[in-house]
Amino acid sequence: MKKIILNVLIILFFSGCISTHNSNSEKKHIQKIKFINSQEAKKNNYPFSEATIVNNIIYLSGQIGTLKNGKLIEGGIKEETRQTMLNIKSVLEKNGSSIENIFKCTCMLANIKDWPEMSNEYRKFFKNDLPSRSAFAGSGLALNARVEIECWATK
Repeated sequence: MKKIILNVLIILFFSGCISTHNSNSEKKHIQKIKFINSQEAKKNNYPFSEATIVNNIIYLSGQIGTLKNGKLIEGGIKEETRQTMLNIKSVLEKNGSSIENIFKCTCMLANIKDWPEMSNEYRKFFKNDLPSRSAFAGSGLALNARVEIECWATK
């Protein structure tokens, strides 16, 4: 009896080690990455892509309140936030998306005291649902900007 039980256990053990996957029928999911750079970004020779797209998710690099000429808009945090959001909107629309498809933002501020005014201007770009968001202050944003915002959006 012990011999029968031992043989059954050995058979069960080895049957669990046999691969049941047929490599020909398995679909391998390969994620293709698309790197996005506008003519302005290429001209400015930034050390990063303006955005990347993976599986219909657009990952925007941090945007700041620059104008078409590459200079930071003047006027303070409110104007910078507005221009930053307009820049985000532009990148999304050029890539088949929109502000409404944003589901996550990270806001970086040069001074955390600017958070209320930045938040008020930021809210104006969303009709109903607000994306999840993180915000923090650091020292030294690009071009001495007061705010930098990166976003994730569906295509």
